[in-house]
Amino acid sequence: MSRRVTIAITALALAAAALAPAVALGGAHAAGTHSVVLKSLRFHPGALTINHGESVRWEWRDGGERHNVTFSHFHSHTMGSGSYTVRFMSKGTYNYHCTIHEAEGMRGKIIVR
Repeated sequence: MSRRVTIAITALALAAAALAPAVALGGAHAAGTHSVVLKSLRFHPGALTINHGESVRWEWRDGGERHNVTFSHFHSHTMGSGSYTVRFMSKGTYNYHCTIHEAEGMRGKIIVR
């Protein structure tokens, strides 16, 4: 592979990594992990402020009610139990919702500083 192609691929990979937070599913836990509970058709807390590099773990505790955690560029599976973890590497405000219960007000926000 030519040096020019290698540089272009590296630049694209770095640009893509800077645009969205890293998503870590399953048991991945960063040093700073915060919890959001899905219960009673709400996210608890509805808004959460964290530092960049920290993670948020969404925990399903709504008696088997199916929900998802959907951001503009990534999302969890729709499920009735379990958890979903995202590590936020970029500062900003990340709004999310449950696509099944958005009309009922199931929305949240992560503020990364």
